[in-house]
Amino acid sequence: METTAPSPPGVRIAVPLLGIAQIVSWGSSFYLLAVLATPISADTGWPFAWVVGGGSVGLLCSGIAAPFVGRMIDGFGGRQTMAAGSLLMGAGLAAVGSSTGLATYLLGWAVLGFGMGAGLYDAAFSTLGRIFGASARRAITNLTLFGGFASTVCWPLSALAVEHVGWRGACFAYAVVQVLVMAPTLFLLLPREARKVPTAPDRSGAGAMTSRERRTFWLLAGILMANGAVQTTVSVHLLTILQAQGMALAAAVAVGALIGPSQVGARVVEMLVGERLHPTSTLAWAGALVAVGVVLLALGAGPAAAAVVLYAAGNGVWSIARGTVPLSLFGPERYAVVMGRLAAPNLVVQALAPFVAGLAISRAGSVAMLSTLAVLATLNLGATAVLLGARRELSRD
Repeated sequence: METTAPSPPGVRIAVPLLGIAQIVSWGSSFYLLAVLATPISADTGWPFAWVVGGGSVGLLCSGIAAPFVGRMIDGFGGRQTMAAGSLLMGAGLAAVGSSTGLATYLLGWAVLGFGMGAGLYDAAFSTLGRIFGASARRAITNLTLFGGFASTVCWPLSALAVEHVGWRGACFAYAVVQVLVMAPTLFLLLPREARKVPTAPDRSGAGAMTSRERRTFWLLAGILMANGAVQTTVSVHLLTILQAQGMALAAAVAVGALIGPSQVGARVVEMLVGERLHPTSTLAWAGALVAVGVVLLALGAGPAAAAVVLYAAGNGVWSIARGTVPLSLFGPERYAVVMGRLAAPNLVVQALAPFVAGLAISRAGSVAMLSTLAVLATLNLGATAVLLGARRELSRD
């Protein structure tokens, strides 16, 4: 068996430091094109779909990098790995900002995506697992509170940068922050994790699993992938869905604006009462809220705002549960490796789902697409109930 323990100095700074890093990293990657896509397309003449496709390239590369990142955090710690992630994100942003054609633009997003794999939630959760061990749940919850404000902070900053220095200048500015501020700050100030000390030969350090654990792992992977598909599809196409239901654009935007506060509010509730529940039970409650919200939205039952609030609250808690469930099921010794393995297929699905949903909308309409999402969210809730039983079986082993 292997054990890890945090080095006492500097542990308290871990969550706020990683929280600031998450705001910067999400804002300069995942949320970047929400503001920059239109100016990029208008300035370059590149097709808007291809400009937005850069984000999908980034997510795909993030998924490819995730297992390697998990092994690096497991072997060398999050301090070096996440600092390297900031350097890669900075390099990718600089490449995007200096791109002269679609090929170099997409290549920049590929580099940015590899950095995302080492700089966003999955890497941060794994780092907290190395620092805090089995008691990382509260730290993970607190971290997601920071992450919930990424779009709130960075969208206005991105818009301001575009207005004054253009979209290229905005990319360069974020690159400078990543390379000259975040990378050295993470490397110098993030607590050093204690070295792993092997106390007995064991499979856990390599992330190996029993047959029952493997079944549980793939069940959890499927659950995360299904929710990832629902979440990214709704995030990208929500305004289209609401307008197809007869809502004016301004009203649809107002309803969409409820997502951020609902996610953060639900995370605050989880922080206050969540420790009374096992993480798999938290995941089940999150899945139930997502399913109810999407089903109500699909049926057009009641105010759309209520459906969106329920859906967003579920996803807010889900972000916490997807970090704490693997920790509780597979232990802190294998946590970083397991998180990397879980992140890979989930990120690939998130990259592809909006594109597939867009095709479905163009061919069958938003109602059919939304109905499919409702069925998927409901089935995923059933799979989460199966996971509860699998967790009890593992606890008896």
